[in-house]
Amino acid sequence: MSLRLFWATLQLMTRIPLPASWTQGLAMDNYQRGIVGFPLIGLIVGAIGGVVFTLLAPWCGVPLAALGYVLALALVTGAFHLDGLADTCDGVFSARSREKMLEIMRDSRLGTNGGLALIFIVVAKVLVISELALRGVPMLATLAAAGVACRSLVAIMMYRQPYAREGNGLGNLYIGKISGGQTLFTLALGAALVVLLGHGQGLFALGCALIAILILRTYLRRRLGGQTGDTLGAAIEIAELVFLLALL
Repeated sequence: MSLRLFWATLQLMTRIPLPASWTQGLAMDNYQRGIVGFPLIGLIVGAIGGVVFTLLAPWCGVPLAALGYVLALALVTGAFHLDGLADTCDGVFSARSREKMLEIMRDSRLGTNGGLALIFIVVAKVLVISELALRGVPMLATLAAAGVACRSLVAIMMYRQPYAREGNGLGNLYIGKISGGQTLFTLALGAALVVLLGHGQGLFALGCALIAILILRTYLRRRLGGQTGDTLGAAIEIAELVFLLALL
């Protein structure tokens, strides 16, 4: 993967400002090759959140530092994945037809199911991160590993999956377009980074998150007929939470 492609993928996945010259001249149909950089992007995002937590914890206590971590990730990513989780829950739990579910997911308004999903994921993250910190877990490495894990595992939601919508969207850059080799490389790099971050339980937690994503992929394929950009965002949020829970 070229450095230009990595910067373009980082710019797509985050709100980190980059010089325009770093990403100019890259065709959109090349973006699927950037999937192999997702673990490194997860490392960057997770490390930023981990630094925020580490700086805040001595000053305002563990629970507020955990909330600061969640807010920092939302700012760094533009709440991209949280929005996908909310839209997915609004659609999937609407008990409507497949077409109506997809229409609801496209609606920018927040519904009850989406609102409850956001409350749950934020509260759950704050609680589990607080508990990990109180148990003496090295939080900077742990939160960086969580960022790596969830963004590596999202490749499973893309590999050999149909795009559920008609037309194009950001998810369509990757869904059904990455190869088996790219998927395996992404997962292997993610696993290697988790191990290098010093977690004895890291591979176990990664395995738990992998099982959760495989279940989610099967469920959404049956409900929606495939995946969308929203379901990718939901998968990242769910994988991060499961990874952290498995470390307890």
